[in-house]
Amino acid sequence: MGRAFKFHNPPGVYFISTSVINWISVFVREKYFESLITNLDYCRKNKGMEIYVYCIMPNHFHLIFRSREVPASSLIRDFKTYTSKQLFTMISENKKESRKDWITRTFNFYGLINPSNKNHQFWQNANHPIELWSYAMFEQKRNYIHQNPVKAGFVNNPEDWKYSSARNYGLDDDSILEIDRT
Repeated sequence: MGRAFKFHNPPGVYFISTSVINWISVFVREKYFESLITNLDYCRKNKGMEIYVYCIMPNHFHLIFRSREVPASSLIRDFKTYTSKQLFTMISENKKESRKDWITRTFNFYGLINPSNKNHQFWQNANHPIELWSYAMFEQKRNYIHQNPVKAGFVNNPEDWKYSSARNYGLDDDSILEIDRT
């Protein structure tokens, strides 16, 4: 990973994107979305994560955050490790998951070829953190994140995507995930 994609400034605000391995669309079932939201909320309430912007898409998510208590790299590493295990279990035990065998085989295959994994790999390794050192950069990334579901053709307005902080900003709706306002 190049120097540009590391958490260099501990108190910094960062933009990251994290993708499911092989870009598999996992977040197409409500329970998987909710699991990720619950874990983000836990990190916010218990791990010192300040969440400013987020959007969960079918195969990736974007986040603008700061870590108050532990290094941001450790916070994201632990979040990804925990959610990887939890979501893998949810998928493999979901009797209604029609793609269960294919998804779990794929995750297991990528886990075998990555020496840093023991069993499976859910998330791609890279987060590509970018420190947002100005409000203009923050606004540019916030707009990019909120436009993601619009550009993908899922909704016409950013606020219509249920799993996005566009609802928090545009509708003052904290019902899915409370965020830390700038």
